[in-house]
Amino acid sequence: MAEVHIIGQILKAVDFAEPHLYCTWTLQSGSAWRLIQGELHGQTHVSANRLESCSDFAAPLDIHLSCAAIQGWPTLLVEVHAVNVLQQSWPVGYGFAHIPAAPGAHRLEINTWKVAPNGWWQSLRERFGGGGASLSKTDLLFSGVERYKLQTRSSGKIIADLNLIFRKFEEYGVEFN
Repeated sequence: MAEVHIIGQILKAVDFAEPHLYCTWTLQSGSAWRLIQGELHGQTHVSANRLESCSDFAAPLDIHLSCAAIQGWPTLLVEVHAVNVLQQSWPVGYGFAHIPAAPGAHRLEINTWKVAPNGWWQSLRERFGGGGASLSKTDLLFSGVERYKLQTRSSGKIIADLNLIFRKFEEYGVEFN
């Protein structure tokens, strides 16, 4: 079977309005893909940076996958959460990026969005740190079937640095330029 090694880090979150952030991530792939080693989901620590509107995470990623077919190429899903002084957290950004289909070093800039408040009460609650609306099902992130019904607005960006190593793809007639 062909193999993909994903080695890198979720570097930082930029341009978010909230000062205390953490990020949860999940790597999703099709049914032909199997995890050999590593974790398919994780969470960063809480980072606070009020001066530069940038929260540094440097959370490592080390994932080794095998695949029987290239259908269902891996996708990195991220959720950014804000934390207040009472240790309450709420989502402030959702986003995803497809893992590049070329070996080597890559920098991903994952644009995120959040659910827009649909009334004055939610706007007030979001404004004063009680949290905003959140998704009940995370599969809405990458499937457009139901996502078009949501009213959203953009939030910040997640920066991830990835190094990709591909192995045994040429044995199956797959070439990368």
